[in-house]
Amino acid sequence: MMDGKHSRRDFLRLTGWAAASGATALSGSGQASKTRRPNVILYVVDDQGTDDAGCYGNFVIRTPGLDALAQEGTRFTHAFCTSASCSASRSVILSGWHNHANGQYGHQHSYHHFSSFDQVRSLPVLLARSGYRTARSGKYHVAPEEVYAFDQVIPGGAPDQRAEACRPLIEAQDNGPFFLYFCTNEPHRPFRREGSDRIDPADVIVPAYLPDSPECREELARYYMSVQRADRGLAALMRILKDTGRWDDTLVIYISDNGIAFPGAKTTLYEPGMRLPCVVRDPFAAKRPVVTDAMISWADITPTILDFAGAVPEDYVFHGRSFRAVLEQEHPAGWDEVYASHTFHEITMYYPMRVVRTRRHKLIWNIAWGLEYPFASDLHDSATWQAVRRRGEIHYGRRTVDAYLHRPQFELYDLQADPHEINNLASDPAHAGILGALQDKLKAFQKRTQDPWILKWQHE
Repeated sequence: MMDGKHSRRDFLRLTGWAAASGATALSGSGQASKTRRPNVILYVVDDQGTDDAGCYGNFVIRTPGLDALAQEGTRFTHAFCTSASCSASRSVILSGWHNHANGQYGHQHSYHHFSSFDQVRSLPVLLARSGYRTARSGKYHVAPEEVYAFDQVIPGGAPDQRAEACRPLIEAQDNGPFFLYFCTNEPHRPFRREGSDRIDPADVIVPAYLPDSPECREELARYYMSVQRADRGLAALMRILKDTGRWDDTLVIYISDNGIAFPGAKTTLYEPGMRLPCVVRDPFAAKRPVVTDAMISWADITPTILDFAGAVPEDYVFHGRSFRAVLEQEHPAGWDEVYASHTFHEITMYYPMRVVRTRRHKLIWNIAWGLEYPFASDLHDSATWQAVRRRGEIHYGRRTVDAYLHRPQFELYDLQADPHEINNLASDPAHAGILGALQDKLKAFQKRTQDPWILKWQHE
């Protein structure tokens, strides 16, 4: 996509962390400002896992930007993407619709060539129509541009350099607030780092779903350094907001599009693929910091931002809902369930999955379960996976290689007893009631969101 100005076009319509316990009430003008329309920065990093930041308990990775944002806002412990794939996930973030309904089934770029339907109403277009100045900087990865149109494209290099390029947008004295969609390439493979960064592979924390091998540790160390590079952009934007006097009226949301770029996370809907970091700073909040266990998904991002902006359309229904009301609640009622919908990553990776995840249980429906689980090219070529193949190892982390490659039609997990999703209970008669109830939830979700793959239930 070329840099420069892009006009808005019309389109069709379609029917924890310790800080939690120390949360304090803040005084000032915030409460009186709740009716104001804030500026909005949506900061999306590429392939960062849930636990990979200081504020999420990993103190090997240095993330002062995100840590500071968490101290000033709300940190979610149960936030989920709906598809663990770049383009598909970003389409959900910017539309509030699951990708099976918005049409962005997989990658947008090159020969993959997926794109959303013309009738989708996207976040930037809806904000622009309500008077926001809209700009994007960094990774775009959705199509068509008519649907995901921004007023301005801001070029730049490294995340901190790109943040500085956004200064004119932020400091401009304009009648309308701004919306900045800021996306880093980091920490996507190949893992980029600053020249001065160095993390010893011996110091990394190897999660249970990965093998504790020299190859994996080396790749994790480089990944950590790439996370740090992404964090510098956030820290730079926060400094600019304070320098320009916009800190007190700017909503900042930090998320990752999907899980870490290792087999077992990205492209899968196991917890490492879909459970992700999410930190939100509401400039008008009376209580901060807050750690909340509200279960939200990326389908909720667009409705939430539109809620803050006072721009929710009256004649349009989103799949998600605004979580604005729970930002100051640690254990809100009614936020105990999320859904996920994945179909493709690369064009060669057809493996549709539908998921319902409650507080305790997760059901994965592998619709094309007779196929071997497909690999993204960069994950297949990773030193971590190739070392397992080269040595002929039976296990990959806690899961067997065979279990990773060959999956049953249904996977049912008790996440309380089995957080690593190893013991599939779908064929256990003692759990037949839970299986049936969750299957009914999936069917209702598919009907509600007009999922074409609902027809596959007829071919069981």
